[in-house]
Amino acid sequence: MKVLVPVKRVIDYNVKVRVKADGSGVDLANVKMSMNPFDEIAVEQAIRMKEAGQASEIVAVSIGVKQAQETLRTALAMGADRAILVVASEDVNTDIEPLAVAKILKAIVAEEKPGLVLCGKQAIDNDMNATGQMVSALLGWAQATFASKVEIEGEHALVTREVDGGLQTIKVTLPAIISVDLRLNEPRYASLPNIMKAKKKPLVEKTPADLGVDVAPRLPVVKTVEPAAREAGVMVGSVDELVEKLKTEAGVI
Repeated sequence: MKVLVPVKRVIDYNVKVRVKADGSGVDLANVKMSMNPFDEIAVEQAIRMKEAGQASEIVAVSIGVKQAQETLRTALAMGADRAILVVASEDVNTDIEPLAVAKILKAIVAEEKPGLVLCGKQAIDNDMNATGQMVSALLGWAQATFASKVEIEGEHALVTREVDGGLQTIKVTLPAIISVDLRLNEPRYASLPNIMKAKKKPLVEKTPADLGVDVAPRLPVVKTVEPAAREAGVMVGSVDELVEKLKTEAGVI
């Protein structure tokens, strides 16, 4: 079974994000970029499936700017077999919208014919949590989101999902789209020999036009602002005073 893993280039999770002075977006100048952490988990899961004999090939895909080659090389160093880069923008400040990404992935799936698409549940830069679901809808495939455990059973996948009330286990028919959550696994570090080998692994570049997809934005960003600073807490003298403040000032009860 071939496994397709979409990965996204985002600001490294250790970096403190700064908003531009004019509010037009996030400042990316001299900022460290890395693979979206949820996508790393998806790559790791695909590798574990291959090690268990459940996957025959792992194809990493990234959609964005040319610099996303670095992200794909990371996936290749971790253990992916080959990579596809769809250069959809020349501007690092342009974020390709989930619907355009989903349409591109649909076209790639039609070419590659994978048995499973493993993706992160969301990207940490925009937190939209939409691409996996959109790909499922466009393909008409089964989907399982927020996976904390994945088991392949013949023509089906048994997926444990993290939901508000706890854990839910569902069975989906393959081919399917599975979006992964944090507790699924701990991604491995790429060793130096594998990093060197990754430079020789196939990486093909395409454009949205090659796949017949229009990536023109449909959702203009009006303004970007930093979240308001958290207000200091207040000490109360009794439970009655706490309840009164929650009722009259916080408005939560």
